[in-house]
Amino acid sequence: MDIEKIEHYIKPNILNNTTVDIHFKGRSSVTGLFVRGNDYEELKSKNFWRIVHVSQLQKWSQTNDINVARIFNGASFISLSKTKL
Repeated sequence: MDIEKIEHYIKPNILNNTTVDIHFKGRSSVTGLFVRGNDYEELKSKNFWRIVHVSQLQKWSQTNDINVARIFNGASFISLSKTKL
């Protein structure tokens, strides 16, 4: 996916701390939270996105430790969708 499509979809989710399902080419989907770190604009310009996996959300909410997040390449995203509960 390109930067504009990703950002258009995730912008409201970042503001609302909402998790999304990220579907990839050639690997299983990941559910996580897109986060804005100090390097958000730099990463975004290269189509990289910092995401906290759903299994790490409790730790993230307690510490806001950026090391809990992983960086993913947006070019490998097929689609983004609302998390099914």
